[in-house]
Amino acid sequence: MDYITKPFQLEEVLARIENHLTIWKLQQQLQAQNERLQQEIRDRAKAEEKFTKVFRSSPNPIAIATILEARFIDINPSFLKMSGYCLEEVIGNTVAELNLGKEAVAIAQTIQLLSDTGPLYNQEFELSTKSGEVKTILLSIELIDLSGVQCALLIANDITERKRLENEFISLVSHELRTPLTSTMGALDLLGAGQLGTLTEQGQKVLSIATTNTERLIRLINDILDLERMKSVKIFMQKVKCNAADLLIMATETMQAMADKLQVKLIVHPLAIELWADPDRLLQTLTNLISNAIKFSEPGDTVWVSATLAEHKGVELRENDRASTQSTLLPGFLLITIRDEGRGIPKDKLQIIFERFQQVDASDSRNKGGTGLGLAICRNIVQQHNGKIWVESILGEGSTFYVLLPLAAF
Repeated sequence: MDYITKPFQLEEVLARIENHLTIWKLQQQLQAQNERLQQEIRDRAKAEEKFTKVFRSSPNPIAIATILEARFIDINPSFLKMSGYCLEEVIGNTVAELNLGKEAVAIAQTIQLLSDTGPLYNQEFELSTKSGEVKTILLSIELIDLSGVQCALLIANDITERKRLENEFISLVSHELRTPLTSTMGALDLLGAGQLGTLTEQGQKVLSIATTNTERLIRLINDILDLERMKSVKIFMQKVKCNAADLLIMATETMQAMADKLQVKLIVHPLAIELWADPDRLLQTLTNLISNAIKFSEPGDTVWVSATLAEHKGVELRENDRASTQSTLLPGFLLITIRDEGRGIPKDKLQIIFERFQQVDASDSRNKGGTGLGLAICRNIVQQHNGKIWVESILGEGSTFYVLLPLAAF
């Protein structure tokens, strides 16, 4: 490696050896680092190969689009089969540029806001194929990074046939269940009024149980019909100019009697600002959320209802993850919060309580009189207003429901 001419100094010899040992160690470190990099390259290549195989062979339609312009950069064969387009007709075009139907603009906006609002899971959209056929899809959108470029991964599920069966189910429920239930309820009312004779005390108890269960069944059927009609767009939102403060005050006044009965204090902090919305449907959402907050509170607890602008301060948007929630600026939004001091919601339930027939406790439908559809209906109404609804909760301390609504320009 080196040599030293005579005569030499011991210090020089030690310094030379020290230098060569240092160089050797650095070479060893460089070699190890190169091996690690090579292994990472091999691992990444395997991962990319695996992703490519899954992407190409997946039975679900999958597409990748840029966040900035919502422009397609890759699609799989299942997407082409569903849409009827060929690869050259899709790649390079934006979601809005393709003739994908009346909701194409909404899909494009959802992609462009993905960095702010977070991932989207199983939201229903209508999609027009190249031939003009309208399909109903469940769309999930995730944020991914491709070579330093932020992109959206779109995964669709064609539920057109399922929607057809759902519509048949709605028709069945409407005609085959509601009519006999209405007759049954009328007969029970006659019995309860004593028009068919006097019942014994035991008979009155049995009648009360029958009436309660029949009323619950009617509520359940009405909720199912309401939800399914909204999902199939058979109930149109009658949007008008309305005041957010009026809606909050009206909702709290409607629920005040229930709060007084259960000894729960109801406090409202309204905000006078104009919305372009369906006031009846928003009122339905607010009363449902306030009703839940009251039902799951203890006597002496307080429920707060408030509204703030999301224009001058960050809004916590990442659902159901208090620890990792990040703030982001979203101008032109109204944030409504309903906060209670109730029992709270377990962390594993936060993701599913907005689904149909989902409740924190299976006994709630009996003890609290719920159907498990109220929050699903609320979510559907909020989504049809291009808004977002989510919840944060701590067990034993209470829950806070958030409703984020865009402010339209008048």
